[in-house]
Amino acid sequence: MRDVVGGLRTALSLALAIPDDRSLQVALALADSPAYAPSNGSPVPHDDNDPEASRLRALVDLAKEGDSEAFGQLYDHYVTGVFRFIYYRVGSQQLAEDLTSETFVRGLRAIQRFNWQGKDFGAWLTTIARNLVADHFKSSRSRLEIVSETIPEGKTHAASPEQEVLALISNEMLFEAVKALPNEQRDCILMRFIQGLSIAQTAAALGRSEGAIKQLQLRAVRSLAKSVPGDAR
Repeated sequence: MRDVVGGLRTALSLALAIPDDRSLQVALALADSPAYAPSNGSPVPHDDNDPEASRLRALVDLAKEGDSEAFGQLYDHYVTGVFRFIYYRVGSQQLAEDLTSETFVRGLRAIQRFNWQGKDFGAWLTTIARNLVADHFKSSRSRLEIVSETIPEGKTHAASPEQEVLALISNEMLFEAVKALPNEQRDCILMRFIQGLSIAQTAAALGRSEGAIKQLQLRAVRSLAKSVPGDAR
């Protein structure tokens, strides 16, 4: 099974290896291969000329006309990414499943109001999920609890000094550091490196420009790099 935090560890490795902010920003932008792949094994498409992107657009148009089978196919494509984003915000599988279901229920109810202008469908669903998570924390005053055994650990191949440092950092430590980031930086990191959204999709989900997302991403990975134990650098 693919390590869902692999993209996040790669970003942290880049931050440790590249001291110059401009060079790091370029490296992060180039490392735009999603950590999330849907069940067919292909990444979430970004290019409207891509046949898969065209298929998804057609499914959205059919779903807007009331085609439940088309919406079911959209659910199959996007559910894993939405669940991952929610899970790493709430830290509970059952709650993440409930909020993921509610995300798609609300998406189905509101789909006729969806339009493609400046908004990717996956990013639109993520915005719904993000609002649901925010409402949950407001209503329950809950706090994120990450239990180490519930976070999937991937194999670590320490091929460089930076990777050797990362080998000393557990997924639990990493997500505690992510949790401590300012809200937008945290959500940017989760969308980019756990859910696997592109910079453009993340910008759409957060209602920010792509340039702003690049800056959020840069500041977030720099902050995470500072969380690496000093004696391990």
